[in-house]
Amino acid sequence: MSNTHTTKYIDIQGVEQTFKTKKGLFPALKDINLTVAKGEFVALIGHSGCGKSTLLNLIAGLTTPTSGVLLCADREIAGPGPERAVVFQNHSLLPWLTCYENVFLAVERVFSRTETRIQLKVRTDAALALVGLTAAAQKRPGEISGGMKQRVGIARALSMEPKVLLMDEPFGALDALTRAKLQDELLEIVAKTHATVVMVTHDVDEAVLLSDKIVMMTNGPAATIGEVLHVDLPRPRNRVALADDPRYQHHRKAVIDFLYTRQAHVEKAA
Repeated sequence: MSNTHTTKYIDIQGVEQTFKTKKGLFPALKDINLTVAKGEFVALIGHSGCGKSTLLNLIAGLTTPTSGVLLCADREIAGPGPERAVVFQNHSLLPWLTCYENVFLAVERVFSRTETRIQLKVRTDAALALVGLTAAAQKRPGEISGGMKQRVGIARALSMEPKVLLMDEPFGALDALTRAKLQDELLEIVAKTHATVVMVTHDVDEAVLLSDKIVMMTNGPAATIGEVLHVDLPRPRNRVALADDPRYQHHRKAVIDFLYTRQAHVEKAA
């Protein structure tokens, strides 16, 4: 049996998030209780407006909860930190810098006090190599495709050697083929780095293919965790082989049933 540090690497206890709006208080999240083990890949899924990104931002430390507590490695999350790196849907690269410079900036921020410039360069090169972008290192974001931009965003996040990788629909704006390729690459990267990943997605197949655990959110306002599905598919995973696997179909059906049968009724009743 693993110890609590491993099973509760991220620990979210009784979290609520209420926003002040012009129309008054808006309860985005309520009664969120969730643990993420070290090295676990967790997908957050639900309809638009169910607070998936709000929850991710709380784990990132970009916002603080109205009530409740979030812990990472037994320490309270009180703000952003290099041990938690975020990849957004819009890659948020600096357009005037090359791919290399965009990644180097992150490396420099985290490691410049303790490492030489040569070591920082080695880290940057390694991160670009990990996502297959060595050849595009000197190109600027305007000169590369959307899929390549997302890879730079992932390389930048990985270059900080984060303990936790937080991803907010990172492949949502990409075409199906590019998306599939990056999903496969992400599976390989996670296997190599053993990072703990929390990823927001709308895509049922993406959630089942990538995750160890799928956290299904109820509809907002006052969204909460409706169900947690454990995905017991062996790794490494191959999308072609999984397509005919009855376990894959079972998990996929469970998520679709939650989203489009049970949560659809809640929407109609509201």
